[in-house]
Amino acid sequence: MPFFLSSNLFIHALFCLCLYVFLSLLEIPAFFLYGLNTYVHPDDVTPNNSSRGGGGVRAAIRRPGTFDSEPKPRKKSKEKFEFDENKAQIFRLKLNVAQLQTRVYFKQFNSAFKSTVVAVSCLLLRRFLNVSEDSGILKNGSLIPLLLGLVGVCKGLILIAEISFERSASKRSEKVLSVIFGVLGFFWGLAIVSGMVPKWVLDFDFESLDGYGKLFIAVLMGCLVGFFYMPATRNARAFWLGTDQIRCNLSIIYCGWFARTLLYVNYLFVVFTSLLWISPFSELLVDKKVDGTRGPHSIVRNRYAEELVGRVGMLPSDFDKFRLWCMLSSGLLQILSLRPNVQIFLNEAVLCWYQRLHASKVPDLDYSRAKVFLHNHYMFLVVLQFFVPAAVVLLLLGLSHIDDSLLADFKYLCDLLPCSIFVKEMSLFLAWWVIFVWAIFTSVSLTLYRHGFQFVY
Repeated sequence: MPFFLSSNLFIHALFCLCLYVFLSLLEIPAFFLYGLNTYVHPDDVTPNNSSRGGGGVRAAIRRPGTFDSEPKPRKKSKEKFEFDENKAQIFRLKLNVAQLQTRVYFKQFNSAFKSTVVAVSCLLLRRFLNVSEDSGILKNGSLIPLLLGLVGVCKGLILIAEISFERSASKRSEKVLSVIFGVLGFFWGLAIVSGMVPKWVLDFDFESLDGYGKLFIAVLMGCLVGFFYMPATRNARAFWLGTDQIRCNLSIIYCGWFARTLLYVNYLFVVFTSLLWISPFSELLVDKKVDGTRGPHSIVRNRYAEELVGRVGMLPSDFDKFRLWCMLSSGLLQILSLRPNVQIFLNEAVLCWYQRLHASKVPDLDYSRAKVFLHNHYMFLVVLQFFVPAAVVLLLLGLSHIDDSLLADFKYLCDLLPCSIFVKEMSLFLAWWVIFVWAIFTSVSLTLYRHGFQFVY
């Protein structure tokens, strides 16, 4: 049999091609969001064009009495204005595949979704194939998942950077805060990789990195903080509305019981996973007595931990597998929460319309009309903000399982950079960093909402 056909490279290439064709033909990215409800706020709706009779679009919310009878004429006076209730109606539309494909940024989401699914599936396939360390990089087929993973991460970061500077999609103050937090994240990352944060606080080792490597990781950490600030705060906003923390009692705004449970589980899982690499917390879950390589600080901390919870915990090897599974689950839960989060974003425009409608006797609906339009227009920009962080976590987690023997085959690259550290160990650290930043921004935003420093309007 020819060399090419006898290697795993052919299996990886054929698998990726078939999976990409399958996702393209069935339009899986569009069907993933099929059936979401969006809203239209028209300038004027006459009774002849209303949705009575079952045809066309139907009004999601109206004033009582407008379904079966005409609005009663009111007496006009010189001091009062007559408000036309036909201009206050809002309509709900269920999006199909054709309508989803017309939205701005759909092509970017379509490409990011397919590339992420193909790359993650290829990385999983490599785990189940028999890969020989001495067979060569082409024959064992590991080159394809490595390249797909790196390309997927770079593509996701470029997309999130592109939408972060979209002029009409966010406020100027949010962009300024993103830059400020990005700079602070750089200095924070520089303190971590330079050893100012000791290992008994954070369970990562950066001693194998040289000065340029540490600077590169710190810059990348700052970029991740700046890019994921707005998506994380939007995630907190969706959680706040989806779980009905504002107590609006409008069933059209918040989620059902299943989606609400998914939002709670997703948030708690992200926070829990971010704590698993913080040593004071992780030591409560690990039985350190089976490990003889302990320092004096570890002995003291373990004694305090035993006084609190006793001698309980997992073996260090089992704990490493456990937190990797938790990281995988947090990424998958974020993707499963994508659909309810996007629906909450669309429902937020209805809440704005409702607030403006009852703000005064003669409401000004221009703001709510613009709000409904922007939420409808930039729907897939928000989809990318929810999808890209989870995709980056899954891809980095897959790259962290690349074998050292494979990375040693890149002789020219490894002469310049420590490949094992950059691709294997730093991939796991950056995946944790994304989850940690996501948990911090989400928790702080929810705290500000709870204490009234931020509000939904």
